[in-house]
Amino acid sequence: MSNTTGSTDVATFDAGTSALDDIAGDYTIDASHSRLGFSARHAMVTTVRGAFKDFTGEAVINTADPAASSVRLDIQLASVDTGSADRDGHLASPDFFDVENNPTMTFASTRVERTDDVTWVITGDLTIKGVAKPVTVEFEQTGSAQDPFGNIRVGFEGSTRINRKDWGLTWNAALETGGVLVSEKIKLDFDISAIRNA
Repeated sequence: MSNTTGSTDVATFDAGTSALDDIAGDYTIDASHSRLGFSARHAMVTTVRGAFKDFTGEAVINTADPAASSVRLDIQLASVDTGSADRDGHLASPDFFDVENNPTMTFASTRVERTDDVTWVITGDLTIKGVAKPVTVEFEQTGSAQDPFGNIRVGFEGSTRINRKDWGLTWNAALETGGVLVSEKIKLDFDISAIRNA
């Protein structure tokens, strides 16, 4: 059946599987039902987790020609939240993000591949403090459905690891027992819900 705009044909989904036959279309990321998280080792003994609360994003999903798909995220670095005001303030400072001079982190895809029915591999440029470096994220398509409000939704989850020093985020402190206070390796986690544009 056709959706209300008539611009894209979608099949009626089976309520048991909550999956649409075709998810092709232009989408806006629903930040209120998405999470952009990260984690890092602290003092060599524990993991500190955080997230960015303020972000926007758009995606084009082309199931017939996955290479024609694309995604872009704009993330406000001042929205970092690790559960500690002091730590968040340090991350926003010139030691790390320097949000006064570099308020936004961006991710813009440069290549999209679909390796099977549920796996998408997205490579793009991650830009932090004016430094752009390529990052590849493997995403699992977690579902698609028409919600009770008539919106066509898709969900994706993915993660990758980066070295923060590649973006000039080099601050650290040595521990008396050896090692450093904050790990260079950072895990990025993406839990994305997106709504197809009318």
